[in-house]
Amino acid sequence: MKVSQIGLISKKITKLDEQFPAQDMLLQTGQLEQFGSGVYAYGHIPYLVKKNIDKIISDVLTNYGCSELSLPLLQPESIWAESGRLDKYISEDVMFRCLTEKGNYCLAPTAEEAVVAYARNRLNSYKSLPVTYFQIGQKFRNEIRSRGYLLRGKSFDMMDAYSFGRNQQDLDVEYNNMKNAYLDIFKQLGLQVQPVGADSGSIGGNKSEEFMCISDIGEDNILFDRNTGKAFNSELLDREDATEYLKNTYGIMNLDSLEKKKAVELGHIFQLGDKYTKSMNATFIDIDNTPKNYIMGCYGIGVSRTLAMVYEKSLIKDNQNKICGISLPINIAPYLLYVVPKMDDVDKNRKAELIYEMFKKYNVPVLYDDRKDLSIGAKIKDSKITGTPYVAVFGKTLENGIVEVENNLTGEKSEILIEDLVSIFVQLNNKRNESVTLEECIKKNNDLVAIDKMNSNKIR
Repeated sequence: MKVSQIGLISKKITKLDEQFPAQDMLLQTGQLEQFGSGVYAYGHIPYLVKKNIDKIISDVLTNYGCSELSLPLLQPESIWAESGRLDKYISEDVMFRCLTEKGNYCLAPTAEEAVVAYARNRLNSYKSLPVTYFQIGQKFRNEIRSRGYLLRGKSFDMMDAYSFGRNQQDLDVEYNNMKNAYLDIFKQLGLQVQPVGADSGSIGGNKSEEFMCISDIGEDNILFDRNTGKAFNSELLDREDATEYLKNTYGIMNLDSLEKKKAVELGHIFQLGDKYTKSMNATFIDIDNTPKNYIMGCYGIGVSRTLAMVYEKSLIKDNQNKICGISLPINIAPYLLYVVPKMDDVDKNRKAELIYEMFKKYNVPVLYDDRKDLSIGAKIKDSKITGTPYVAVFGKTLENGIVEVENNLTGEKSEILIEDLVSIFVQLNNKRNESVTLEECIKKNNDLVAIDKMNSNKIR
């Protein structure tokens, strides 16, 4: 992709938001666009990063036996009346509503009602259970206090999943399955999360856990018990039976042994029981030929919020410890390499274009900075703004048949023969999900070249 096509604003970054610098950087450079409080558009690169996050989530959940679907964003209020939540959501002004002569609708703030309506028309027998459905898409909530750009908005992307089972045993199995899937997802995203005990809030249910990413930008307080190693959201202390609940549920006997940390909630899992299936009369025929309500679980990951945390955790700093850009994890970054040609040198520019075409031929995703009105220094700066892991300058070293490639995260530079550049990045692209480094690919390439020379000498 050519940089002139992605809408990047090249400018000197000044006065970054101290709490959310990465997202502020995206906003200043046109990679995010704010349409209103808590309403954002994604530019080319953040949108592709989000799609990569979506793919990891979808692939992992599918591997764990979950079934992907798509529920309507525009939902009839009648199903919310069935569950008994309509009046509450209206009175609390959570819903965005659409009132028409032919019926009232709302933009989905969540999907428990919709998924129950979907399931009760097809999961008729115990033989079809347990099953877990999931979807990835937008949700809409009239947040009174939008915060942290993508961390808390009125419109946001979310993965929400729902399990349906015959009994508590089915629920426990699906709940633990999803918990393990979440740990797998966040590991692949390079985010360290801690499952913690939590309050079920307006969703309801008997048991829930949040997946917290420890960070100073978080608005949640997580309490770690030094004696048991267990952790929980400080909101649980607001329960009237907090002391007894923590003792019975987590084995925490002494509140004086708690250590507080700030964190961002990225995911949440709930055991709902029959809260929604009972109120919405959603039943299946059990083995004894009697109708019973499904026993449900509910599971969510804030995709927009996770995207924000990936960016905030990917900041890079210069020698003066000043934030100078972003280097995205290699398995999530849409582009591996940012190519900077010397546009005023016909020969060097021609070679850079030929290499760019070779990258496209072998499906290696690179950004090619074709802008003519910027210096090489400005383009190198912009390579860091895009979050691209590596930048290659086709400058003076090209006269010796060498391209200098810099790791934007570490600042480490590697000199690569121009005839080896494409093959090395083909290797890196093929191994991007295996934590392989550029340096390892260079070494492997050099070893193969040495073997080829040795074998050719033997033939002679």
